[in-house]
Amino acid sequence: MNQPLTPELAQWLVAQRHAGHNDEAILRAMLQSGWTESSARVALSRTLVLLKDPVPAVPAAAAAGAYTPGLPEPKIDSGATSVWAGDREVQILTVMASPRVIVFGNLLSAEECAGLREAAAPRLSRSETVKVDTGGSEVNESRTSQGMFFMRGENDVCKRFEARVAALLNWPLDHGEGLQILRYGPGAEYRPHYDYFDPNHSGTQAILKRGGQRVGTLVTYLNTPTCGGATTFPDVGLEVQAIQGNAVFFSYDRPEPSTRTLHGGAPVLKGEKWVATKWLRQGHFE
Repeated sequence: MNQPLTPELAQWLVAQRHAGHNDEAILRAMLQSGWTESSARVALSRTLVLLKDPVPAVPAAAAAGAYTPGLPEPKIDSGATSVWAGDREVQILTVMASPRVIVFGNLLSAEECAGLREAAAPRLSRSETVKVDTGGSEVNESRTSQGMFFMRGENDVCKRFEARVAALLNWPLDHGEGLQILRYGPGAEYRPHYDYFDPNHSGTQAILKRGGQRVGTLVTYLNTPTCGGATTFPDVGLEVQAIQGNAVFFSYDRPEPSTRTLHGGAPVLKGEKWVATKWLRQGHFE
């Protein structure tokens, strides 16, 4: 895996050196995260330059070694049509390199989709978005769905799904937020937006204390709308249709529009759409 030396990864590498870990210990951690040995050694050598120059403040979690380097990413062989996700064979339907977008099939069974819908239904309320000045949340006209959050591991279906996602994307289970379940009725939508936390907003630092920056998103469809409701990526002209049990995954190595991960939920034209959203963080999410 030949990954760029992002600011977050650079901070993690520098923090490991400041914490007294030697190159071989850091190298082992990187190899376990999917790096090739040659790429990992290049990244390590570049931290020698960073140590000579001022670097941004290292978050406490990164300094303690709680951040995982790299990005969530499935181990997909070239040309493969499926991948094992710990307890289930998952289909690979679409793969895009830049932005990194993968569409999976058969991620959830019909019974699991129904279980999540039924457990979430009594707790639905108007969806909110992050309030950028405080780090809290608020109702926003750009998002007209209903939603709720499960705590991580709250019920058997959540536990099974979260373990499956961790295996599929090679990302620690505790680096994920709890599942958010959303219901979009006729006409409901979520206008194009980014999922990372904008570092220029005053409330972002408070948010980052709980697990660091978001680095990946998995949207899983819990039903199939009669018409409409696709997940759209305007920057690259991609539309992913909402098909029950399928999911779209995308990752972003920095909190910038250059990742081309602008995305939205197109209006539901007929019927309704249910989705389960899983956001992945750099570190342990409380």
